[in-house]
Amino acid sequence: MMNTNNQSRAFKTQKGAPYPFGVSYQPNLTNFSLVSPQATKVSLCLFTTSHGTLVDEIVLSPEENKTGDVWHIAIENCQRDLLYAYLVTPKLQLKQEYLLDSYAKEVYTGYLWGTNPNYLPLGVTGPVQPFDWEDDKPPHIPVEQLIIYEMHVRGFTQHPSGRASDPGTYLGLIEKIPHLTDLGINAVELLPVQEFNEMEFHQMHPHIKNQLYNYWGYSTVNFFAPMARYASSLQPGSAISEFKAMVKALHKQNIKVILDIVFNHTAEGDKRGPLFSYKGFDNSDYYMLDKHGNYFNFSGCGNTFNANHPITQELIIQSLRYWVTEMHVDGFRFDLASALTRGCKGEPLNSAPLIEAITHDPILRNTLLISEPWDAAGLYQVGSFAPQTLRWHEWNGKYRDCVRKFIKGQPGVRGEFAMRLSGSEDLYSPRAPFTSINFVTAHDGFTLNDLVSYNKKHNMDNGEHNHDGTNDNESWNCGVEGKTSHEHINLLRQRQMRNFHLALMISQGIPMLHMGDEYGHSKGGNNNTWCHDSSLNWFLWDKLSDNRSFYRFYRAMIHFRKKNHLLQRTSFLTANDVDWHGSEPFKADWDHQHPFIAYTLKDPSQHRDLYAAFNAQNNSVRVTLPKPSEPRQWRFVVNTANLPPSDYYDEGNPCIIDKPDYVLEPHSAILLEAVDCDGGK
Repeated sequence: MMNTNNQSRAFKTQKGAPYPFGVSYQPNLTNFSLVSPQATKVSLCLFTTSHGTLVDEIVLSPEENKTGDVWHIAIENCQRDLLYAYLVTPKLQLKQEYLLDSYAKEVYTGYLWGTNPNYLPLGVTGPVQPFDWEDDKPPHIPVEQLIIYEMHVRGFTQHPSGRASDPGTYLGLIEKIPHLTDLGINAVELLPVQEFNEMEFHQMHPHIKNQLYNYWGYSTVNFFAPMARYASSLQPGSAISEFKAMVKALHKQNIKVILDIVFNHTAEGDKRGPLFSYKGFDNSDYYMLDKHGNYFNFSGCGNTFNANHPITQELIIQSLRYWVTEMHVDGFRFDLASALTRGCKGEPLNSAPLIEAITHDPILRNTLLISEPWDAAGLYQVGSFAPQTLRWHEWNGKYRDCVRKFIKGQPGVRGEFAMRLSGSEDLYSPRAPFTSINFVTAHDGFTLNDLVSYNKKHNMDNGEHNHDGTNDNESWNCGVEGKTSHEHINLLRQRQMRNFHLALMISQGIPMLHMGDEYGHSKGGNNNTWCHDSSLNWFLWDKLSDNRSFYRFYRAMIHFRKKNHLLQRTSFLTANDVDWHGSEPFKADWDHQHPFIAYTLKDPSQHRDLYAAFNAQNNSVRVTLPKPSEPRQWRFVVNTANLPPSDYYDEGNPCIIDKPDYVLEPHSAILLEAVDCDGGK
């Protein structure tokens, strides 16, 4: 039915429909639907793509264009090359701004990365352009077989040594998929790729005075639109089509795509922050506010999204469904997920409606769900995030901390280290070992190289006087702070890096690796590089070539894990599955808390047992090896005390142990495999 109020000067309009939210399409008809309970007046503003010129402001009638709390209007024959936003007169007196549709599927800003500080995000009209998915299907990889690689889309290919045709983009990542397949990765976890403003803070480097950025992207502007500046083109539709091309290319190589998604807060900050969308549409429903109207800050970023309010919950569910159905994403890692379990006043909920809705949503049924089970206000839920279901996996912060403590030689954590190697049954029973996402390093915190090179953080380049970033790194510099020419210290650091990687690769649970650790990337001791678009965060492809010996070990352990079923358990170890040892077989001597541990993973069906021993002490240890099943013998897989290439022995180069005793060097570890007497399996 034609709208009789003649609201538009340039377009024919109809009343429109209240659902679906956002922009939807019928033949020759574009429908706009906006949820805004606070609004007393709404205008739809249309702009040209070429110059951002206002074409028309269409005032919506509360009588004709409103159903409940939803404002809506339809435009006939609306061309694709238009942008749109809303003007809203709210009940709260917030300053007037063009507001981005919170359900916009594409955001247009009209500039490349880091070139425009005047950020004005606008939605794009017109249906999404057809994309040929061919026969794309989600990779069928049992969850216990996953090897997750945490990475940054821009940082992966931005460095010139990568020689990417489209550096820093979704298409650039496609060019480097062969590296991921060679490494053995079957899942990538992408740091935020939903639209954010990389220039929001206007900070300068304190020394060299160049621009600092919101590089990591944990400051979402819109939860549906892929980051526009990760596309190689400014043309509308490019970000969507290039993101889909990236997903399709990864799927073709049997690699899952997981998004690091930030629903705990938005880029609008507190009362001093900008007004992009949610504040103007429904400030008191989208955000947690105290009785004085101040923003609760459980995120540490100025505001907290009111995730369990029905309006916000609907937005989040629709966003997740969209990324799964339209963009073919395989999973999500929820940043500061404990904030999503708080009620409207910030109180922790035993059964949060949003988490229940995500857990049981039929469209998300086969989607990988990973929580970061804490928030910035002390709600720590490692081991207790959605404990009634196998659907959720957790970033296991206790695994990270314990492994770091043990490998650096701290006494008193031996028993916990054994528990972490075994899948953290103390945290995840009666669920499964794969509930635990095991990691030693991640985007925030020290890299693997810096973990063995620095005792303290060195964050002065962030411009916050070294006050930012955690002080609790559980690191050890091996005797000298930072880079050194002392050969024995550098050799010890290489040994420690191998010890960490070995522990991660033979632990029950799902391992997560961090981009760049495979060649020993260093950030110079900076453990909070969120603001640096530089070689601090970029993958340095020339360093990969320089450090091939460590890459060989790193890669080999990944492939060893992938082919060994003993390291991919779906149930917790029992006494029939593992024997714990001390320096003598079957005498674990748990009362002594020195940092030494040894154990055998038993393979009753094929007798391909594994024996591992970690000596994190400053002195060597003579151990008596348990006898493998007859007629097998132990062969070396790993000896981290050895220089490459004898740090890892592949099957074509068997090193058989023909003596019952073996001496473990200080700060070293070994992995043995039971093989036939002739060295074969």
